[in-house]
Amino acid sequence: MSILLLASSRSSTPSLILSKTPFLHLLLQNQFKFEMYLKAKMVRITVNTLSPASDDTWVYNVEITESDGSGSQTRYKVTMDKEYYEKTSNSLVGPEDFVKKSFQFLLKRENRDSILREFNMKQIRDYFPEYENEIKKML
Repeated sequence: MSILLLASSRSSTPSLILSKTPFLHLLLQNQFKFEMYLKAKMVRITVNTLSPASDDTWVYNVEITESDGSGSQTRYKVTMDKEYYEKTSNSLVGPEDFVKKSFQFLLKRENRDSILREFNMKQIRDYFPEYENEIKKML
């Protein structure tokens, strides 16, 4: 609320300030998403290819490391079907880069501790229907 008081010294009624300043209203509505976006920028994402599960399914170890000096790490095991990768990425980037971009997408939307520790890449669209459209823009 302090941002509201800084925005206008004429009124102490937040609703009045919000109605007159749509930017602040939008900012407050999207504060959580903005904070998650900032947190996503403060991590290092490392993707390593593991032995494939089959000829058509690749396996990756993904590690997210906080770059705040704490060194805190979270690890994930991710599978990706070759067909899904080709359809979604149009092979514009390599599979490891595609996985990394997908984690960037996820971190903009949720905390790293909320991401499933083991999943198949196509499951992302089950939780985020906009994923396939958005990831194509990020490539």
